[in-house]
Amino acid sequence: MLAKKLMWILWPAFLVAGLMEVVVFGMFDPEDMHWFGQAMPLSRQGVYSLSFFVFWALAIVSSSLTTLLSTGAASVNGTEAER
Repeated sequence: MLAKKLMWILWPAFLVAGLMEVVVFGMFDPEDMHWFGQAMPLSRQGVYSLSFFVFWALAIVSSSLTTLLSTGAASVNGTEAER
């Protein structure tokens, strides 16, 4: 059951992160971005990679909260296994 829940969380989060990557970098070029007034210290590919993992982490948090909120109180409290 744990593997199934992980797939419910990780796969949609992966797809959303990919979509966010396309949308954000379809509008912005990493070479034109600045970090606290300085040019980005990473290469273009580095910015793409780091951004993807940040987007994926945010989407994982969102999917995890959705999965947690969709479970019943008995399952969360551990009383479901006693039945």
